[in-house]
Amino acid sequence: MKLLLEIELIPEKCWFSNVRSAVSPKEWDKIRKQVYTDAYYVCQICGDIGPKHPVEAHEIWSFDDKKLTQTLTGMIALCPKCHLVKHMGFANVSGKRAVATNHFINVNKLKRTEAQSLIDAAFELWKKRSQFNYKLDISYLKKYGINTDILVAR
Repeated sequence: MKLLLEIELIPEKCWFSNVRSAVSPKEWDKIRKQVYTDAYYVCQICGDIGPKHPVEAHEIWSFDDKKLTQTLTGMIALCPKCHLVKHMGFANVSGKRAVATNHFINVNKLKRTEAQSLIDAAFELWKKRSQFNYKLDISYLKKYGINTDILVAR
């Protein structure tokens, strides 16, 4: 089943291995504003916008579970609800699980039981990946003019 909106739980040991923590505030602003502009300030998944701010920048990661590498593969503009679904673990701890689950169901046109099975599978994968330390590969940021060779030394 191909989903429009997928849950992307970041392994616990990778929680602070992200673009925002690897670049300066000025570089982060440049990246996120470019992501917003490229998407015309509209969610690239559901086409909606948020009530407070239209979209948020979301990092797309792939995980090589054999080489234990977390690789940045893209950036996307998401409305706050789609972003909440991507980070379903945060939705759980912030009391917004129902909002995230309902949005996940509506965007993907799922039955509640199908959605719950997918959510459970995402958390199982998260639990398995959270046992390991992953190396961070953010070479994708070269697309935004960021010299990632320097970032390794930071």
